[in-house]
Amino acid sequence: MASSSSSSSSSSLSSSFRSAVTALICICILSTEASMGEVEDVHDLLPLFNLPKGLLPMDIKSYSLSPSDGSFRVELSSHPCYVHFDANLVYYDKIITGKLGLGKVTEVSGIQAKKLFLWVSVTAIAVDGEMIEFRVGALSQKFPVEDFQDVPPCSAKALQLARASSI
Repeated sequence: MASSSSSSSSSSLSSSFRSAVTALICICILSTEASMGEVEDVHDLLPLFNLPKGLLPMDIKSYSLSPSDGSFRVELSSHPCYVHFDANLVYYDKIITGKLGLGKVTEVSGIQAKKLFLWVSVTAIAVDGEMIEFRVGALSQKFPVEDFQDVPPCSAKALQLARASSI
C-alpha cells in the first residue's frame, strides 16, 4: 500500500514538474516574441539570437520574422550590395531569406562569397564561442566574431572594394 501511495505522489510530482517546465517554456517564448515585436532594426534583433549585428549590411529596407519557425525575409534598399569583410568579398542579393535560431542561421539564400574566381552561396551560419562559421554546402570557413560587430555599408561595385582593400 505504501508503494502505491509513493508511486502516485511521484507521478503527481513529475506531472507538476512537467507543467512547470511547460509554463516556463511558454513564458520564454512569449517574452521573446514580445521583445522581437519591439525591435525595429533587424541589426538589433540579431544579438537576441546570439548573432553579431554586422552579419547584414546597413541598407535594410524591411524585414519579417516568423516567431513560430524562425523563418525570415530581409529586403535591401540598395542593389547590388557588395561588402568587404577583411579580405573577403560578399554579395547580398536584394532579398535574403533563411531560418533564424539561437546562434545560427540555416537555409540561407541571397548571400554569396567570392572564393578565388568563383561566387559560392552561403547556406548556413553558426556562432561557436568567439568564432563564426560560414557554410557553403559541405565546406565551411571560420572567422572571429569580432570581425562582424560593426554593421557594414553596401557598395554598388565589387571592383572599387577590391581596389580599396589592396591599397
